[in-house]
Amino acid sequence: MIIGDKIKKKIEDTPDGVILTIGDFDVDMQCQGALVKALNRLVDQGTLQRLSKGKYYKPRKTIFGTLKPATEEITKDFLMKNGKLVGYITGNRAFALMGLTTQITSSILIGTSRYRHPLTRGDCVISFLQQYNPITEENIPLLRILDALKCVREIPANSPDSVVTQLGGLIRALSKTEQGKLIELAVNYTSYVRALLGAIMEQNNIDGAGLLKKYLNGTTNYKLSISEQALPNKKNWNIL
Repeated sequence: MIIGDKIKKKIEDTPDGVILTIGDFDVDMQCQGALVKALNRLVDQGTLQRLSKGKYYKPRKTIFGTLKPATEEITKDFLMKNGKLVGYITGNRAFALMGLTTQITSSILIGTSRYRHPLTRGDCVISFLQQYNPITEENIPLLRILDALKCVREIPANSPDSVVTQLGGLIRALSKTEQGKLIELAVNYTSYVRALLGAIMEQNNIDGAGLLKKYLNGTTNYKLSISEQALPNKKNWNIL
């Protein structure tokens, strides 16, 4: 099959909004220069759009205009590697789905076991949060709760008091097994996250909160801008 036919068939077989890279076209290395030129011509014609260097997609057109690829599609190479889960979307996009904010920006935060420098794809800025726990389908909802505790002062369109109250409700709704796993995962987070989780669990009469005190320095205080109205027991956990 000649290169033009390969390109045409691949594009026809690819759904709108799915990102294509040079490697997806299965052409010999010596033909990749011609492939890039052909793809750039298709961009000029409007058949494809370029997300970033070496990444293209068929635009999905609606009555509201041309839609960009989904967040998971833009970041898929950071989420899966050789069929294995290696990252997860967190930050404001995840916090919005948790009901913690109504404000979503063009930035994307990805939890990953290996730190990477921020980068830009299209109009999206992608940054990375190093995650020291195993990244699994079962762990991700719990890791997002802990990420929200870590970002409690930075979640837009919400106050730390409200975030704490809302997270208390989410944690209460977890099963006993999930609550125990949350404590286990919190050990690999910074100390103020452990203190805040312990205070929230204690306030909500959830078993196991005391286990977190074993991982805290009793002389360290945490300034988290949370009131006693939201967390009456905060002094028990050295939260100021």
